[in-house]
Amino acid sequence: QVQLVESGGGLVQAGGSLSLSCAASRTISSIYAMGWYRQAPGKQRELVATISRRGNTNYADSVKGRFTISRDNAKNTVYLQMNSLKPDDTAVYYCNAKIYESSNWPGGSWGQGTQVTVSS
Repeated sequence: QVQLVESGGGLVQAGGSLSLSCAASRTISSIYAMGWYRQAPGKQRELVATISRRGNTNYADSVKGRFTISRDNAKNTVYLQMNSLKPDDTAVYYCNAKIYESSNWPGGSWGQGTQVTVSS
C-alpha cells in the first residue's frame, strides 16, 4: 500500500484556476497508475483523471480540455491543474493509487481529500 496526502484545495471564483498536489509515501514510478477522484455533496465519487506509469492520461468528459494531470517521479507527487473552473467542479478531491496493472479502479489507497469550492 501507499499513503497519499493531498493539498492545494480552496475557494475560487468561476473561471479561475487551482492546482492540487498528491504526495505519495513511496516512489510513484513503482505504482502502475495514479488518479484523481471527486465527490460532490449527495453524489457518488467519480473518476476525474488518471495517469499511468508511462505517462498515459485519461480524463472524464466533464473536465477534458480544462484539467491536466501530471506526475513528478523525482518528487513522488502527482498534480491536477484545474482551469476554467465551474461551480459544478465543487467537490472533495481525492488522490488514488492503482498499484498493479491487473487491479481495477479505484485502487486501494486513498488520500484524505481536499475541498475545492467554486463560487458563481
